[in-house]
Amino acid sequence: MEYIEEFDKLKTKVLKYILFKKRTENEVRQKFIADEGELLDDVIDELKDLEYINDEKYIEKAVKEYISLKKLSIKELKYKLISKGIKKELIDTYIYNNKEMLLEYEMNSAKNIITKKINSMDKEEILNYLRKKGYMEDSLKIVIQEIEE
Repeated sequence: MEYIEEFDKLKTKVLKYILFKKRTENEVRQKFIADEGELLDDVIDELKDLEYINDEKYIEKAVKEYISLKKLSIKELKYKLISKGIKKELIDTYIYNNKEMLLEYEMNSAKNIITKKINSMDKEEILNYLRKKGYMEDSLKIVIQEIEE
C-alpha cells in the first residue's frame, strides 16, 4: 500500500512538471534526481506508456519551434536536442526522415543571415561565420549562387 501511495505522489509531481512544459525523459530524470530509483523508473515507464513523455514527439515539436523562431543550421538543431538529453539515434533518425525539409530550412536560414550581414561583413567573413555555425558547404554554395543571380 505504501508503494502505491509513494508512486501516486511522485507521479503527480512529475505530471505537474511535464504538463507545465513538455519535457524529455532526461529532463524528468534530472529534475527528480533525488527520487532516482525503481520508483522513478516505474513512474517514467507509465508516463511513457500514456505518451506524456515521448522523446520522438518532443523532437518534432522542438524542431518546429526552432524553425519558426530561429535561424539555425541542422548541426545546431542537433546540438540543441542533444543538450536536452535526447538520444543521438532518435535525433539522427528524425533528421534522416526529414532531410529535405531541414535542408530547405537550413538554406533559408543561411540566406537570411547572409542578407542581413551583407552590408557589415564581406562575403568570405559571412561564409566563415556560417561554417562555424555548422552550415553545410553544399547549402552555402547553393545560397550564394541564388543571391548572386
